[in-house]
Amino acid sequence: MTCETCKIDAKRFGVNRNGTLRFRCPKCRKTFSEPRKSLLGNMTVSTEKTLMILNLFIEGTSVRSTERLTGVHRDTILKVLVAAGEKCEKLMGRLIVNVPVKDVECDEIWGFIQKKEGHKGPEEAHDNTIGDAYCFVAIERNTKLVLNFALGRRDTATTQIFIEGLRAATSHHRFQITCDGFRPYVPAIADTLGDRVSFAQLIKVYGTTEEGREARYSPSEIVETEVVPVFGDPDPARICTSIVERQNLTIRMQMRRLTRLTNGFSKKWENLWAAYCLHFAYYNFCRIHRTLRVTPAMQTGIADHVWELAELLA
Repeated sequence: MTCETCKIDAKRFGVNRNGTLRFRCPKCRKTFSEPRKSLLGNMTVSTEKTLMILNLFIEGTSVRSTERLTGVHRDTILKVLVAAGEKCEKLMGRLIVNVPVKDVECDEIWGFIQKKEGHKGPEEAHDNTIGDAYCFVAIERNTKLVLNFALGRRDTATTQIFIEGLRAATSHHRFQITCDGFRPYVPAIADTLGDRVSFAQLIKVYGTTEEGREARYSPSEIVETEVVPVFGDPDPARICTSIVERQNLTIRMQMRRLTRLTNGFSKKWENLWAAYCLHFAYYNFCRIHRTLRVTPAMQTGIADHVWELAELLA
């Protein structure tokens, strides 16, 4: 180490409590520490602790459990999550662009922040940072790559933002897109992707709930499905949403914030968004898909190897 003032070599002068070396200039007697390397900018959490925290999040561990397992305070853990989420968001925005696709499936998964929509008071009725928070997800059916996602209310505005992001993620080659019967999809896809897609909706028709059946979170029995070609020339054999609906199960299994009937739900919007960014980046680049035997990014040609978690944060 060199003293910036005197421009001479400094001598070792002990160790800080966090394990970094201290140095002292023999001329001006100024002391300073060696630069501390961190995956997340200015955060002082060690690389080993950072990776352990994020691996626990990826496996569906709650914040309090992570605090007990790592010995890191919960506020610091949430800061690590937000910082990692920001890096993952930028990574996906940089790499998942102009991807050639064949079949895209879209769906929404429900969650909430602080409290459920029906529990909001009159003073919170117009606060969109509290209550329902839907994540719109678009996945390529053949490569299993998550192309785009958007977090917001289940409304026209969020749908439009989601479809605009999907346009940036896909190439100009024509492809087929399938979604459920949510009405705002029709104008959003027609306006934004009408020049490159064949579009169809798969609408599920539910029967009435049987008396005495527990239906708090379980939908009624599906009595039939309606295939509705909207425009273009969609292939009936490829009109399907099963892959993206299976992805919803993966999300709920690996994100503690979406586990039913627990107190692990998100209390802040930015924390839920960061958790989604971390989950989808890890899913695309690090996790080997069982049926593909490679990661979705490798199957698409975006990556040439299985990424380590540290590579997402580099």
